[in-house]
This record gives sequence, structure tokens and C-alpha cells, in this order.
Amino acid sequence: MAKIGFIGMGNMGSALLKGALETFGTEELIFTAKTEQTRQRVTAETRVAYAPTNAECANACKYLILAVKPQFYDEVLKQIHYVITPDHVVISLAPGITISQLRERLGSDRRIVRAMPNTPAMIGEGMTGLAYCQEDFVPEEIQMLEKLFGAVGRFEKVEERLMSAVVCASGSSPAYVYMFIEALADGAVQFGMPRKEAYAFAAQAVAGAAKMVLETGKHPAELKDQVCSPGGTTIAGVAALEGAGFRSAVMKACAACYEKSEKLG
Repeated sequence: MAKIGFIGMGNMGSALLKGALETFGTEELIFTAKTEQTRQRVTAETRVAYAPTNAECANACKYLILAVKPQFYDEVLKQIHYVITPDHVVISLAPGITISQLRERLGSDRRIVRAMPNTPAMIGEGMTGLAYCQEDFVPEEIQMLEKLFGAVGRFEKVEERLMSAVVCASGSSPAYVYMFIEALADGAVQFGMPRKEAYAFAAQAVAGAAKMVLETGKHPAELKDQVCSPGGTTIAGVAALEGAGFRSAVMKACAACYEKSEKLG
């Protein structure tokens, strides 16, 4: 029997599968996808065997990752509920769908984990929020969860009530960062820098700044102040961003994201 199964081979499903291959052997993994074309393509790329149906995939593994969009959950749960046992560990990636809602569909004694990774998991730089009831799992199972999500980046255990906030902070936010990088590059192109170089400078600046926050442990405001010399270029740019409502726009994006995540459940 495979250890880990994946239902769904979209961006997150395929990212987690490829990340798992860095730690687990192909014989420990199995997946399924909506179309035969996708199943054959992923097997050709990864050499991981596929199951022809969702139920067969669930029946063939202990840890089952539901990597499908929330609007498809009803259909998938109907197909797998009769093969999910108390021995399974079901890992849901859907925003807004709670552990209690999944237990209503799969059984009150079913063991559920909610996970919210993000697309940088595709290159091993993801951030995942994990929510689960500690007492439902033995230490070896928790270690397996950490091993799986550690293979695609960083992870943190959070209270389930904070999962929609995780969507704001890391699940959806890469899109905002890409917009920021694009805008920075456009600004440099405006003053004559070739676009290819502009993207390289902007993206590396964002990557380096993020690493400074993670590795120094300093408050972002302190790091910002270190760049802002009195009367210099950076503080002039910061003042322009404040005048344009930069912080407010980001917080409004988070609020819209949170509201949508809650509604999906």
C-alpha cells in the first residue's frame, strides 16, 4: 500500500507530489486526476503510479491529500466516503471548509488535517499552515505530516480558527508580491532599464528582503528603518507609498481575501 495519495493534480497537488518525491520513493506515492490525459502525463513526468478513480486512490493509501477546488468537494467526498476509515489521515487543502464539515460528510471518527500551502511549494519554498486536533494523531503520524510539508518549504501549526488568516498571509499573497515585483520592474523600465534586468533586480530584492526578516528575526519596521537614511532616496519613496495608501491597500486585499475564504465554506 502507498503511504500518501493525492486526489487532484492542479498547481498545489502537483507541487506537493513533486516535493514528496524529494523525500519519499515513487512506490510510496499514488495519485489520481480528473482526466486520463493528466494522469498519464504526470506518471510520465514523475514515474508515480496513478489510480483510475478517486475511491481507488483513497483505498490505496493511509494519508490522503484532497487537492481539489472547494466547488468540487461535494462530488469527491461522495465518491470516497465509503472507503475512508478511522485509520486514514485525510488532508484537506480547501480554504473555508472546516474539519467539522468534513467529519459530517466522512464520519465523526474520521481524522482530518487542514493544510494551506502556497504555490512557491513548487520550488521548495512554500509556506504551509497546518490545523489539526493533536490528540487525534500518534507522534509518528505528526512526524509524517511534518516530513511531507517540510519537503516543500516551511510550515507552522495554527489553530483552525486562523486558517482563513493563513490564506491572507501566505496562501493568496504570492499574487500580490508578483504584482509588486511587476510594478517595481515597470518603474525601473520607465527610467531606461531593460525589462529582463528590471525583473531580476526587483525579484532578488524581494527575495533578499524576505530572507532578512526570516533569518534575522528583526521586526520588518526595524529593517525598513535601516534602509531609510535621513533625507535619502528610500524615505522619499516610502513617503510616496504612504501617500498612495500602500499599507491600506494591502490590508484591504487581506480583508477581501479573508471574507471570500470564509464564504467558500
